[in-house]
Amino acid sequence: MASPEIEALTQALSRLPGLGPRSARRAVLHLLKRREGAMEPLLRALEAVNERLVTCGICGNVDTVDPCGICADPRRDPRALCVVEDVSDLWALDKSRLFPGRFHVLGGRLSALEGVRPEDLTIDALVSRLEQGGIDEVVLAMNATLEGQTTAHYLAERLERFPIRLTQLAHGVPVGGELDYLDEGTLAQALRARRPVVG
Repeated sequence: MASPEIEALTQALSRLPGLGPRSARRAVLHLLKRREGAMEPLLRALEAVNERLVTCGICGNVDTVDPCGICADPRRDPRALCVVEDVSDLWALDKSRLFPGRFHVLGGRLSALEGVRPEDLTIDALVSRLEQGGIDEVVLAMNATLEGQTTAHYLAERLERFPIRLTQLAHGVPVGGELDYLDEGTLAQALRARRPVVG
């Protein structure tokens, strides 16, 4: 039987996404066996992030500096803005290095079931950024869920008065996807977004 402190560490780790009780127990055993090489650097990294963690006042990203590294990067195209639901979406898109512009994190998506209203998201801050000018394109990078598409539709209505190019991510059949394994929603979106064959 583990001590209460080790058990508390195991329970804390098991609450992290992707880790259940067994995985957390294995992680704790790994940290205990490699105390100097794994546990102490992890503790130092957690303390450093905990002390310096801030939310970017411009885009809503989470970083250790404000403005965040993305907003402060002069190589980024300030005329292109990608709107995402959460920080995890921003990090996923930024990691791909395919979008050269800047980002705006809404902090969630509209959901009547969960009671998330427009005023609960950073939509007013997005509108303020557009009112300042200098943005030519806004990419709505919402998830392909009912709530995500509802949010994208609402944003399109709110932003239609601005002289910008408003686009959204394509949805449909993924590369390498087989039709008989796809759900009806993905197939429906793929059919709606069909385009001419270029010969």
